[in-house]
Amino acid sequence: MTARTTRRSTAKAGKSVKTRIAAAGAIAVAGTLLLTGCGDQTKKDDAGSDASSAKSAPLAAKLPASIRDKGVVRVGSDIAYAPVEFKDKSGKAVGIDPDLAAALGKQLGVTFEFQNGTFDTLVTGLRSNRYDIAMSAMTDTKDRQEGVDSDTGKKVGEGVDFVDYFSAGVSIYTPKGKTQGISTWDDLCGKKIVVQRGTVSHDLAKAQAKKCKGGKKLGIQAFDDDQQAQTRLRSGGADAGSSDYPVAAYAVQTSGGGKDFEIVGDQVEAAPYGIAVAKDQTQLRDALKAALDAVIKNGEYHKILAKWKVEQGAVKEATVNGGK
Repeated sequence: MTARTTRRSTAKAGKSVKTRIAAAGAIAVAGTLLLTGCGDQTKKDDAGSDASSAKSAPLAAKLPASIRDKGVVRVGSDIAYAPVEFKDKSGKAVGIDPDLAAALGKQLGVTFEFQNGTFDTLVTGLRSNRYDIAMSAMTDTKDRQEGVDSDTGKKVGEGVDFVDYFSAGVSIYTPKGKTQGISTWDDLCGKKIVVQRGTVSHDLAKAQAKKCKGGKKLGIQAFDDDQQAQTRLRSGGADAGSSDYPVAAYAVQTSGGGKDFEIVGDQVEAAPYGIAVAKDQTQLRDALKAALDAVIKNGEYHKILAKWKVEQGAVKEATVNGGK
């Protein structure tokens, strides 16, 4: 965000060799006119600057003053979940979320600064004020809204609000040509699956493990990030993996030049991705919603999804806490 500066003219006093009152009066009048002119010009400069700022960042005024003044939104993200967010060869965060964040930043007049963290610590980072938001392909669920542990059903924190911006289901993928008849979650009984810890895929795997009968147990290997899970599957250490559909599809397209994996079966548990915001940051939440609606309306949102070939997950408008 560009800070505005008000320019002021300062008059320098000099000694006059003339002593006549008329001359002094003339100088005083001239000085008054000069100062008035400068004042008018300053007002014009300020007005022009305000208009330019409003045009370049039309929704900046909606942000909390503390963030607007800093010019930065701190984003907690697990930057290892291509194509949603990952690091390019130079180490820069790229993907769907960074591109959308940049578009939101144009509307709000701030920079979205991505900070890497493990997925299951992002909400904790919000609570401790380490981050302003979490944007990391995070599924909006009632449990997360209410701060409830999905395993125990017990309340573990205050919960967060979400600004929903995308819709995605969960997919299963296997080594290419080695599906072993896997096409549904029930088919995983007696097999080993790799997932990222703390994700919906992890929750689904744990729920499926409880359903398996007849001695056919589901072995679950959970990792800090999805890339580690994929590496394990490539090495033959498991039979299948599970990720959100955009991530699974990207892995199938890119890993080993498209020769490593294949998606099996259909997506399940379609749900919204949300930008997570602390419960007491309602002004920031509403500013993000307004900015997202603006980029959907102006077409930039759809261009970003098309760039990453995920148009099927587009939403028509931003929603607050739309998860179930």
